[in-house]
Amino acid sequence: MNFPSANGGRRFPAWFGSAVVYLLSLACLLWVYHDFDWRTELPKLRQIHPLWIVLAVAADVLVYVSQGWRWNILLAPVRRLPLWRSVQAIYIGLFANELLPFRSGELIRCYLVASWNRIPFPLVLSSALIERLIDGMWLIFGFAAVSLFVELPKDLVAGVWGLAGLVGAIGALLVFAVLSRRFSHHVTTRHRWSEALRTAVEGLHAMGRSRTFPLAIGSSIVYLALQVLPIHAMLEGYGLELQWGAAAVVLVVLRLGTVLPSAPGNVGLFHLFAYLGLHRVLGVDAQTAKSVAGVMFFIVTVPLLVAGAVALAFTGTEIRELYRRAHQHHQEHRNAAAQPR
Repeated sequence: MNFPSANGGRRFPAWFGSAVVYLLSLACLLWVYHDFDWRTELPKLRQIHPLWIVLAVAADVLVYVSQGWRWNILLAPVRRLPLWRSVQAIYIGLFANELLPFRSGELIRCYLVASWNRIPFPLVLSSALIERLIDGMWLIFGFAAVSLFVELPKDLVAGVWGLAGLVGAIGALLVFAVLSRRFSHHVTTRHRWSEALRTAVEGLHAMGRSRTFPLAIGSSIVYLALQVLPIHAMLEGYGLELQWGAAAVVLVVLRLGTVLPSAPGNVGLFHLFAYLGLHRVLGVDAQTAKSVAGVMFFIVTVPLLVAGAVALAFTGTEIRELYRRAHQHHQEHRNAAAQPR
């Protein structure tokens, strides 16, 4: 069923976006594995030493503990949060991302931290945006360093520098908002979402000018380095003689590729860009690259499902109920902020 839009036109039915995303993910998955040699490649999994798998899983779990630590550092000027609660919210959000499309877990984790700690919701959303900008900055720096030693495809280089321009533009606007209180006040008092904007900008002022902000930037190195570990462990487990820089390149390609909206867990897009990073960029044999991509997906997905299910169990609530509450909470803030003053 189609619903009229606010301007009197027609809009796509609610299911259309999800259908497109699922079809795209399925197409990527079929493209990668349509000629996969299952009979030859599956027995190779026995050659992977269990220690490499244990290392990859442990690093994948610690990635999000370090993210909770960094999130607490960002929000420290506003409220000091217990690490367990932040990590719990992150894992519940990741669990939601594995089950629901469009990265719904990002909204859920922000809602949980806001409600558990009585922090304004727009402010928590601002901290999540800052997280992504910091990650983008470090990924670009890392890519630039790796490109000095590895010859990369021109389209990948163009994509990264396009991302760099976007991150730089958004970052410059945020820096300007933080440094210029007069400008931010002028904007937020004339926008129909003035209350939400004012809360977000005040949060940016508090976080961006705090003494702990450089520590938050520095802690992102730990967060990203831990993400390189599972990839490196799988490359070693398969006996591929590639350096740490190769794992970093795969991470950059994966992070770029999975920026797009996708099916739960990034199914399809993860496999496609892991394969492209391994085969096209690093020159790994096509069949081996497809096999490694599949194992990496399994290694980074199963721990999230297990840890997320445990974290969710402590709330006594189903994930769809949490999503309903988070979405309703978000809509209430938007509607309240849009009211004329």
